[in-house]
Amino acid sequence: MRKNILLIGGSHGIGFEIALKLYRDHNIFIASRTSENLGNLEVTHIPYDASKDEIDTSTVPETIDGFVYCPGSINLKPFKILTPKAFEDDMQINFMFLVKIIHSLLPKFKNSDQASLVFFSTVAVKIGMPFHTSIAAAKGAIEGFAKALAAEYAPQFRVNVIAPSLTDTPLAGRLLENDKKKELMNNRHPMKRVGQAEDIANIAKFLLSDESSWITGQVIGVDGGMSTLNVN
Repeated sequence: MRKNILLIGGSHGIGFEIALKLYRDHNIFIASRTSENLGNLEVTHIPYDASKDEIDTSTVPETIDGFVYCPGSINLKPFKILTPKAFEDDMQINFMFLVKIIHSLLPKFKNSDQASLVFFSTVAVKIGMPFHTSIAAAKGAIEGFAKALAAEYAPQFRVNVIAPSLTDTPLAGRLLENDKKKELMNNRHPMKRVGQAEDIANIAKFLLSDESSWITGQVIGVDGGMSTLNVN
């Protein structure tokens, strides 16, 4: 059955990889600032900037079967130089804009037989990492929100979270900008490589499918073993 799946941010990185895996079998709607990279995909693009716009609910179907929120930030700095404003900004883009759009689309999720919502966290919520105070706080809010939302709306719709480690996407470009940095980051992971967008998209595709219909309220680590293994 073709599903109506809405991606918030899907023209780059993980969101784009998810769209690549889904567009042939489902009706994909991508709400993002730009439509670059989307020219060859049979998808519906909705101009949307999470930091400025309210989602125009008339541009998406009355029934949404799958939803993925991709916007995020990587603001890695020592706590002593992070201002309260930096924490507020990270909380806004990662969490508050998510809450706002979920609230506006709630009736459309309820129209589905059982919608699946997928959010993103980070391995840094589970294990403490230096220089991650702001992003870990924002993503930690997502994990708590997702579990509470899943409990409140079960079995009407499902909510799960993917918690990756560092993934090679445009957002992480500064951390992987040369061979020395790539080698350092690769070696931090038990699998001896950073993640690829496809690694994350594979899990998102599964969570959006009926094959995961008994999975809700979970935080799934896709992190090359970083959160659970100590092999050094």
